[in-house]
Amino acid sequence: MGRGNPELADHPANQVLIDYLQAQAQRPSTPHDLFTLDGWTLHTHPDLLERFQEVVPDDTPIIPLFGVPALAANGIIAIAALGTSWLMVRLPQLPDDVETLAPIPPLAEAGWHSVNAWQTGTPTAMGKQRLTALMKDALRHSGSLNP
Repeated sequence: MGRGNPELADHPANQVLIDYLQAQAQRPSTPHDLFTLDGWTLHTHPDLLERFQEVVPDDTPIIPLFGVPALAANGIIAIAALGTSWLMVRLPQLPDDVETLAPIPPLAEAGWHSVNAWQTGTPTAMGKQRLTALMKDALRHSGSLNP
């Protein structure tokens, strides 16, 4: 189905995010659309996609899900990049020093936190380090959810 990874789509812990992304998913309107990801219209601003690639921990593959880049551990999605600024992060609680954004209701209700991908109140290098560390924590947490 173009989800990038059928294992992710089948795991119950991923269902809320998959449903949310699938409801917004669109196929490109022409074969020449520039902003696509794995056969779907990109639902992440190209600048955010670039930022996402900058802060992803080393050797962590980016998984395309209905036009949205995501990261997963042991079949559980840990992070997804949405819109222009949102990094959706699966963690029980965020560190106090992370700049957040308005929650996305169906995701927030399922334990997803909205984090500002740009960390505007933090110097650039520190913001990148903070986001990479946050991603590592989310990947560890998601990996621990799968028995």
